[in-house]
Amino acid sequence: MSFILSAVIVLGGIGLVAAVILYVCSKKFAVYEDPRIAQVSALLPGANCGGCGFPGCSGMADALVKGADAGSLEGLLCPVGGAECMGKVADVLGMAVESGEPKVAVVRCNGNCENRPKIVYYYGLRTCAAMHTCGAGETFCGYGCLGCGDCVEACTFDAIHIDEETGLPVVDEERCVACGACTKACPRHIIELRNKGPKGRRIYVNCVNKDKGVLARKACAAACIGCGKCAKACKFEAITVEGNVAYIDFTKCRLCRKCEAECPTGAINAVGFPAKRTLAEKNVPEDNKDKA
Repeated sequence: MSFILSAVIVLGGIGLVAAVILYVCSKKFAVYEDPRIAQVSALLPGANCGGCGFPGCSGMADALVKGADAGSLEGLLCPVGGAECMGKVADVLGMAVESGEPKVAVVRCNGNCENRPKIVYYYGLRTCAAMHTCGAGETFCGYGCLGCGDCVEACTFDAIHIDEETGLPVVDEERCVACGACTKACPRHIIELRNKGPKGRRIYVNCVNKDKGVLARKACAAACIGCGKCAKACKFEAITVEGNVAYIDFTKCRLCRKCEAECPTGAINAVGFPAKRTLAEKNVPEDNKDKA
């Protein structure tokens, strides 16, 4: 009996000492977490996509609180939650949050099956990353889309799919939240986040081929040849030609579409604009339009 009692007392003493040690350690090494972090995190969408540049929504919440303490939230924006979500965050933090222009993913390649026919067939691991590592892919173009769908797998919002007819990825603007996952997944960096533009209108060069004109056209009928005609036509200095390919700066572009008319290969893509009327339609009198 005394043996059992002694064992109970010893075990009880060990437990008490351990409890005291744990209590002291918890107080000494306690990590304080600002309660605002939990409040902000609850307001964020919880997508954990990394589009904000931080490791998940908790990382974004921590950055927002630290930014508020520093007196500036410049550059902090949740692409999934958008302006509405950031407005709620601003109310909690008592600061103004930068809203930013809404963006959308843009696939800068027009190398469909007609413009860029296959010259070989790839039988390896069917991913863009693997095919890109092996070489130019199945066409003569070493810069264009490989069509394996790494971007589709990376998108957690079901906003991008491969068009079976063209073999190119197509972005659903209604679903795209501009998180940037597809841009990171593309080994050839042909997907870019650009401003949606007023009324969804935007203009961009639908090519990233850096080969010289002859080689670029040999690889794809719709390739940019770096002729510079678009840059000369632009009065707003929004177009530059570097590495034999043109690029349109969406922060300077005024959507005048003069560059589109000058491009000899049709490499400049204008999205969201109404269809241009033909000369015959323009000559129809206003009173006769309904009859016509």
